[in-house]
Amino acid sequence: MAMIHTFLLHLILFPLATHSSSIHDLLRTRGLPAGLFPKNGVKSYELDHDGLLHVYLEGPCVAKFETRVFFDSVVRANLSYGGLIGVEGLSQEELFFWLPVKDIIVYDPSSGLILFDIGVAHKQMSLSLFEDPPLCHPQDVLLEGNSRKELRIQVQR
Repeated sequence: MAMIHTFLLHLILFPLATHSSSIHDLLRTRGLPAGLFPKNGVKSYELDHDGLLHVYLEGPCVAKFETRVFFDSVVRANLSYGGLIGVEGLSQEELFFWLPVKDIIVYDPSSGLILFDIGVAHKQMSLSLFEDPPLCHPQDVLLEGNSRKELRIQVQR
């Protein structure tokens, strides 16, 4: 009886469980590709019993899939089999605009497609782009690199 009380108390006090497996392993077990989160920079993640996922990164960073993707320090979403729904903290660059990613869904793994809902559009991409986790670079490093490129263009004119 005391063991049951201890277990229930633990569930009440610690509803979020930090897992020892990687975020990439978790995604695979839920029907999603491992490469949705970067290979570097992920400190930890928490998944509560309702499926709310929090992924903690060392800091904001930018990675490249088909286009550039911005990860905030914390990315939140409801994790279900084949989907990250209600995503917060993730944006995708489209035609020079950064648009928030709202949902990431794999309806049918055999189709080889993954759907990104970026609010104004639904973008289908090949699942193969997300097999391997990308490297994520600190946001300020990329901004410095772009400033240098713009400076070179101005000097050449």
